[in-house]
Amino acid sequence: MSSKNLETRLRILEVTLQMLEENRGQGVRMADIAKCANVSRQAIYLHFASRAELLNATTKFLDERLDLDRRLAPSRAASSGQDRLALYVEFWGNYIPEIYGVAKALLLVLDSDDAAAAAWQERMAAMRHGCRAAIDMLHSEHRLASEWTPESATDVLCTMLSVANWENFTSVCGWSNQQYVERMKAIAERSLLKNESAP
Repeated sequence: MSSKNLETRLRILEVTLQMLEENRGQGVRMADIAKCANVSRQAIYLHFASRAELLNATTKFLDERLDLDRRLAPSRAASSGQDRLALYVEFWGNYIPEIYGVAKALLLVLDSDDAAAAAWQERMAAMRHGCRAAIDMLHSEHRLASEWTPESATDVLCTMLSVANWENFTSVCGWSNQQYVERMKAIAERSLLKNESAP
């Protein structure tokens, strides 16, 4: 890709990200993005085949900007399943506030915007993958509580870490983000880890 094309692509992503955050996802149309990015609609479609592709690329662009891989490295390098679980909860709990503007924008229009729904589903699939990796490590070490299968434990962990739950605890219940992280780590460990002292 030429430097000019790369510059145009980055400008489109920057504008899309800004518009999603400012407008909470409402009325973010390709024509509006093109106008704000000072490019034609055709130029956008040269870089992104569909609005769904653009929204998905925007979430990945945000991940790159926030250095997602570096921030996931501690949980990926954990030496035990318990550590991986705690580090993943900590990572995600601290990551939500930084992606909340885009997340909220997509969540608000899920029912009426197929492109936003597709972008959100891909984002949640990536989050689920991180949850499953921690659960699988616990399971391989025989530390997963016996009432859970890896699948059901992953279901529970994903639901616990949902953006909606974070929003409720921090906005409605008044928890600080630090309280959210520490309490969710404790809840996850108590709920999902085998009690080693049990007979």
